[in-house]
Amino acid sequence: MQQVKAVVALAKGEPVTLQTINIPDPGPGEAVVKVQACGVCHTDVHYRDGGINDDFPFLLGHEAAGIVEAVGLGVTEIEPGDFVVLNWRAVCGNCRACGRGEPQYCFNTHNATQKMTLADGELAGTELTPALGIGAFAEKTLVAAGQCTKVDPRARPAAVGLLGCGVMAGLGAAINTGNVGRGKTVAVIGCGGVGMAAIAGSVLAGASKVIAVDIDDRKLERARTFGATHTVNSRQADPVAAIKEICGANGADGADVVIEAVGRPETYEQAFYARDLAGTVVLVGVPTPEMKVPDLPLIDVFGRGGSLKSSWYGDCLPSRDFPMLTDLYLQGRLDLDAFVSEEIGIGDVEAAFTKIHDGDVLRSVVIL
Repeated sequence: MQQVKAVVALAKGEPVTLQTINIPDPGPGEAVVKVQACGVCHTDVHYRDGGINDDFPFLLGHEAAGIVEAVGLGVTEIEPGDFVVLNWRAVCGNCRACGRGEPQYCFNTHNATQKMTLADGELAGTELTPALGIGAFAEKTLVAAGQCTKVDPRARPAAVGLLGCGVMAGLGAAINTGNVGRGKTVAVIGCGGVGMAAIAGSVLAGASKVIAVDIDDRKLERARTFGATHTVNSRQADPVAAIKEICGANGADGADVVIEAVGRPETYEQAFYARDLAGTVVLVGVPTPEMKVPDLPLIDVFGRGGSLKSSWYGDCLPSRDFPMLTDLYLQGRLDLDAFVSEEIGIGDVEAAFTKIHDGDVLRSVVIL
């Protein structure tokens, strides 16, 4: 058992605080990781605000890279000293998806069995709920060994740690879920961190046109730096008409792939109608439970054909995708550094949440 500093959300909607927490020694199948960097993701805000569940207190942070410090019994795939990116898809190897050779859809991903706890005050001993089973706004964290993916140690922790969630979600929405390939036309609705990664992934995959759609000109300007060939401010123009006009050569009636990275009914409808006949819609933006799409006629779903897909974690397999994307980063072919807007201290997370809300950053990254 050891004690470290960590960022904790004690109660719904309250500012996060820096707490001392207890980290158990790793048990069978577990690992303790010394965190070097962890990105500040909008999902952490959802946890703080009770938008995920009510299992307070939460140990926040999940887009992280670090060094394995210790492993428990039976752990053979990693060892102390390994440089790893943490993931929240530790596949089981036994479920139906794993059995049919599709572990990226594993039904039974797992986390550490032991619980980290608060160390001080009236709540001493209270079990913490780690965000996405990771909890990496901390000097060290306890995870399942399968949540540790070894990557090239030459990579910058602040950059490759972002593969742990949002950047992987966007890249994977394009490459894995949307099957974007050479010559395809792509529209991305919503240019936050996930949408920007979808743009980067589309460019990496060889898309001929990549159309960025947002209501914020600052984000649209940034999208061009990630490779967007066209931009549409949907406050000023109908995005469906604009996408169709841009893609209209050779008789196309929209984009081959439209990636919705907002998670709202109105933008999903825009994505649906902005795709070409037999095109693909990918929903990677996370909706809230009450959201519905009531105005989408079923005859249009039938008549336009194609695919309507959701992308959960970019349909990634960390053991396959993280090392490959890290190699592309080191080769200069994938600019993960561009996603790092600022580096901050562990005490600056609450201020970083405000910057996310205001659209001022792609990612603030906590350096430990």
